[in-house]
Order: sequence, then C-alpha cells, then structure tokens
Amino acid sequence: MLEDKAPQKTDIASLGEFGLISHLTQYFTITQNSTVKGVGDDCAVLDAKGLKTLVTTDLLVEGIHFNLSYMPLKHLGYKAVMVNLSDVYAMNAEASQITVSIALSNRFPLEAVEELYSGIQLACEKYNVDLVGGDTTSSTKGLLISVTAIGHAEDDKITYRNTAKENDLLVVTGDLGAAYLGFQVLEREKQVFEVDPNNQPDLDEYTYLIERQLKPEARKDIVKILHDLEVVPTSMIDISDGLSSEAIHICQQSKVGCNIYEDKLPLDPQVISTCEEFDLNSTTVALNGGEDYELLFTIAQSDFDKIKGNPHLTVIGHMTDEASGMNLITRGSNQSVPLTAQGWNALLDQNTDS
Repeated sequence: MLEDKAPQKTDIASLGEFGLISHLTQYFTITQNSTVKGVGDDCAVLDAKGLKTLVTTDLLVEGIHFNLSYMPLKHLGYKAVMVNLSDVYAMNAEASQITVSIALSNRFPLEAVEELYSGIQLACEKYNVDLVGGDTTSSTKGLLISVTAIGHAEDDKITYRNTAKENDLLVVTGDLGAAYLGFQVLEREKQVFEVDPNNQPDLDEYTYLIERQLKPEARKDIVKILHDLEVVPTSMIDISDGLSSEAIHICQQSKVGCNIYEDKLPLDPQVISTCEEFDLNSTTVALNGGEDYELLFTIAQSDFDKIKGNPHLTVIGHMTDEASGMNLITRGSNQSVPLTAQGWNALLDQNTDS
C-alpha cells in the first residue's frame, strides 16, 4: 500500500518578489474598459472617461481582523476584497479595479499564498473588477493584507455620509447580526477543539451565519437596484462596524438625529434562534454586531413608493432634527433609548475577528 505524500511546499524566497507577483497574477484577466495597464509596470494606468474616481483602502491584520485557525485562506482573500468593494458601493458607485499588498512570514509556503490569491481572483471574477497592482514584503508578525479598491461614478450619483436631511427615511439592505453570530459560533468551536482535538463539530444549523462571517458578499446589486428604481439616496454608508455606529456616523456628519424602530430591524430566523441559544439579545446583536457589509442609507419620503415592497430593502426609521438626538424606539412600549456606538473599534478590540 502506497503512503500518502505530504503536500508540496514551495519556499517563496526561491521565486523572489517579482517572480512571486508574476506567478500569483498570471491567471488574472483585464475586463474593465477603464483599465489601460494593469500589473507589470511601475504604475497601473486607468482612464475613467470623465467619471469621478473613488479610492478606498482597508488593512487586515492576522490576530486582529482574522484568525487562521478557522478562516480558510481562500475565504480570507475573497473577504479582503469584499471589505473594500463594499465601501465603493456605499458611495453609490461601481467598483472597477483593486490593488493587493501582502506582508507574510516565512511560515507561509507558496501554495498557501496561491490559495489566498484564488479567493482574490474569485472575487475579481464575480464582481467584475481588475487586479491592477500591489506589493509584497516579509513580515515577522504573521499575515497582513492591504487592498485598495477603485471605483467610478457620475458626479450627481455619488452619495456621501453628510447629506442626510430631516424627515428622510432610514433604509437598510438585507438582514443584520448574522456575521457577528457566525464569529461567536466559530470562536466557541475553536475553544472546544482546543480542549478535544478529536471533536468533530456539527455546524449545519449555523451555515448561513458562518458564511456571513467567512465569505460575506458586498451589495453591488443595490447600486443597480437603486438606479433602476430611479432613487438616489440622500446619504449612505456600509455596515462594517455595526448598525448603531454607522447610523451615528450619518447623523453626526449630517447634523441630524434619527429614530430607529426596534420592531423594524430585519433579522434572519437563524439569528433569532442562535441568539436564544447563546442567551444574547437579538436587538443588541443587530445594532452592534458589525461585519454584515449591508448598506444603510437615507432617501426622501417622496421616494418611498419606489422602494416599498422590495425584498432587499427595509425602512427601519427616519431622520429627525439634531436636537432630538439619535434613538432606538423600543418594541411594544415605544420608549426612546439613546443609541450608543458599541460596534467594532479597530484601535481597541484586539482579540476578535470582527
């Protein structure tokens, strides 16, 4: 009987920096008309033909933003792209290009980095964006990934955070809290595994939650939906740090208040049942969980008829005058409770995967 061969591990140093870049990007193709020159020169060359250009960057650090004990490298590559595309879509724009820079320690063989880039490539293909550059270097602290996303939009379609108005409706896409609960499930199973490595977890009942944590999807579809409905939001932001934090950002920058209604928060049934299992308050999870990468935006009341009934959109409240503050209106008793920003803080929370 033949013994199984150990998986091949290729030392990255044997390729050198430019050889590594060439190897990792050889299967990426150019699809955007605005991409004149992609990977392979000192700079990428883009031609937006009169459109406004948007640029955003996010840095993901091992041990701060992700845990490789349960985050597959392919999923990590995909998620790193989603984090940035979501910011572009939150400006009501179309993403067109990305750059990817990585720093990695010598514990990662070439095959591991190939797996990471396979997730990046999958994201590029699914969301029709071009990889046009980046950088690679070594690290003594594990893996770091920095993605920059570039997008384009017509000037009158770009939506900012600071332009909400009193009496605007507050709208959210999708549902809330699932990514946070997916993280809680994975953390629990990691702790069980550390005690008993032979334990095989049954995660079937948490499939949706885990997918929302490990492989989130940016809401590119919402940009098209709003365009087709002829609705231009008066303000917009993506929900990476929790609904309450993002609503507060809009209010503070627009100098308005808001009322969010607890009974209007969209929750998936798996969120409700898992909150009960973990003895968590589902409203708290929805408000503060983070990493949902849904979009939160405001629209004029005159646009309500255009969006009502759309399964992707839920009106959860409205904007008020600044003096009224930012409040949650509770279910049943209709009490007004001040919103607090309790979501992810990258400079304080250093032991989570959010």
